[in-house]
Amino acid sequence: MSSDSEQDKTASNDAPRPKSKPMSAKPAARKKARRFAVQALYQWHMTGANLTDIEAEFHAENDFKKTDTEYFHMLLHGIPSCVNDIDAGFEKYLDRDKKDLDRVELAILRVGVYELLKRLDVPYRVVINEGIELAKTFGATESHKYVNGILDKASQAIRMVEVRAHREKNKPKT
Repeated sequence: MSSDSEQDKTASNDAPRPKSKPMSAKPAARKKARRFAVQALYQWHMTGANLTDIEAEFHAENDFKKTDTEYFHMLLHGIPSCVNDIDAGFEKYLDRDKKDLDRVELAILRVGVYELLKRLDVPYRVVINEGIELAKTFGATESHKYVNGILDKASQAIRMVEVRAHREKNKPKT
């Protein structure tokens, strides 16, 4: 479980948003939003800085032209607002205490489980694949395998119906 101090670091989902283009469903724009969100959540976790300040800093220091800025905002503010529920969605699959997780892996798992729980428009296979790609980019050498295993187990519990339907659809016909 997350400490009370982690919850105290959260900001309201009603935080002012920078002016941006409307939410895009383009995969590349979402991918960039996730990348920035992992980095921003890592910063939030390590520094305890205000989410609105972190968001403003990211917009000032990064090129958001081809980024789904609304999705970035939703991830950055949505994840801390329900961090205990998110962490509960993957903690039982860890082979160590959550406090012993690499902070990059923790941020990636939180993005993935948040999407599994709150973004039913994002297929579970996309969530897992994006988590793997984020771990390959930001994590330790083999962390993508660990993230894959945890998100796979979490998706089977959180999106049981979707996972079963996919397996049935792709079952070899005998």
